[in-house]
Amino acid sequence: MDSRIAAIARYTLLEALRTRLAALVLITLLLLLAASFFVETISVTEGERFQAGFYAASMRLAAVFIAAVYVLVSITREFNDKNLDVLLALDLPRSHYVLGKLAGFLAIAVLIAAAASLPLAWLAPAPAVLQWAGSLAAELAIVVAFALFCVVTFNQLTPAASFVLAFYALGRALTAIRLMSAHPLTGADTFSHQAIQFMVDALALVMPALDMWTQTAWLVNQPAPWSALLELAGLSALYVALLAGATMFDFYRKNF
Repeated sequence: MDSRIAAIARYTLLEALRTRLAALVLITLLLLLAASFFVETISVTEGERFQAGFYAASMRLAAVFIAAVYVLVSITREFNDKNLDVLLALDLPRSHYVLGKLAGFLAIAVLIAAAASLPLAWLAPAPAVLQWAGSLAAELAIVVAFALFCVVTFNQLTPAASFVLAFYALGRALTAIRLMSAHPLTGADTFSHQAIQFMVDALALVMPALDMWTQTAWLVNQPAPWSALLELAGLSALYVALLAGATMFDFYRKNF
């Protein structure tokens, strides 16, 4: 890795510590863990399964929210404080800036996933916890890469956050939408349905079906095949690379 990319990544990690991101993750973890104990106490049977399922599902959403919002706020702050103008004035290639920030954000995503999975070590089998943590890190990698793309593209927090929210919600619901479009109750032969099904299938070619990542069922039922985890890791790397390329393309055409 280029020294300038590594320096930017290191600065991004230090910024996360100075802005108390670690404290926010810890507080969220403790609150959800406490809520999971309450869920266990009110469960009639299989309290540990309900506890693990509640914690995993809620912590997954919380981790996605924290990681995405941190990327959006961090880059927006740099735009508003003119720190980016200073960096570019030092003859820093824009691709180095994007790759450095992305590397730092990916490292933060891995740390968040590792912290989120720690309580599960006492609630689920070790292989399942390892799979869940690795899949969460891969899912967060996609989210932070897309958040970086959105904030660079729009330069404003509100539209960027809206697009990230829409992207994640659509990714989580994409499989269900495909099933509904493929098996309608009525009107399967109409032109409108065929057009909708074509658009849904085309969308599925370019968007990740995020419901396949970080499944709670791995913890409460049985672990996933490792081959499936390798496939998810490959898809995550592909989406991150594509989003990084799109971010650099959009970043180079902007005037600062």
